[in-house]
Amino acid sequence: MSLNFSGRHFPTDIIMQALRYYLAYKLSYREIEEMFAERNIHFDHSTLNRWVIKYAPQLEAVFRKRKRRVSGSWRMDETYIKIKGRWVYYYRAVDKYGAIIDFYLSETRDEPAARAFFNKAINQHGLPEKVVIDQSGANAAALDTINIRLWLSGCMLFMIEVLAIKYLNNIVEQSHRKVKGKMINVWVGSLGKVPNQRLLALNFGS
Repeated sequence: MSLNFSGRHFPTDIIMQALRYYLAYKLSYREIEEMFAERNIHFDHSTLNRWVIKYAPQLEAVFRKRKRRVSGSWRMDETYIKIKGRWVYYYRAVDKYGAIIDFYLSETRDEPAARAFFNKAINQHGLPEKVVIDQSGANAAALDTINIRLWLSGCMLFMIEVLAIKYLNNIVEQSHRKVKGKMINVWVGSLGKVPNQRLLALNFGS
């Protein structure tokens, strides 16, 4: 299936993720608007309505056939992109099949930003078994913090295996390259502010 997203102000994967939330989970437009706002990606619910009207008929049948949980093996990385004249870090992870897990925008590339990204992803999909990252110390530190909290909570069996091996991240880096090749013109509001959020039964908050 080939869809034409030319002329849109948002990356294709963000539009597809918003549509997937609406079609697969039957969330309201405003609920999805709020979910993306928590990731510092701001669009009006009326924008989502236009996307649904245009693309939903082609996508709904496909989503119903292919709906499955993401795998327990994640590949995570971040890249630097320009949005409305501002350079920001675009965090994203995919599973071993290339399915998008989650994404997050931040003005900083540090441990709190990486941890905020993982918090969102874990809240949405549960704890992964393994995460492959690049050589970023901030990403490793964020996962270390989560593992320490799991250990202190008596959940040692759920601790995440962390692999910092560059070449294993080709899937997510190739996906980033498509985004980085375009200077995205989209208003994202105030970046870097991460709302507090309950994650699973444990407090993984910032």
